[in-house]
Amino acid sequence: YTKEFKIEALNLAKQLGSYSAAAKQLGLRDSIFHTWKAKYGISLDDKSGKTVTQSVKESDEIRNLKKKIQDLEKTNYILKRAAAFFSQDHLK
Repeated sequence: YTKEFKIEALNLAKQLGSYSAAAKQLGLRDSIFHTWKAKYGISLDDKSGKTVTQSVKESDEIRNLKKKIQDLEKTNYILKRAAAFFSQDHLK
């Protein structure tokens, strides 16, 4: 399923107040909604007033930021090792 379909399905579940009701209406299994819910961090009991679309965008942004942090940590490690290597070479 496309990301847009998943978001709309989760929006429907939030409107209906039930994953099983939305699954029944769309002809899907309940378990698929629970998988999508876990992936995007969606809760029907969410009182923050955020829409499913906003929650998904936040989830995607967090995932991207975590990846960026991991990449920067790797780069930082490599640069530290290179700096240590070249400073030792200079002392000889």
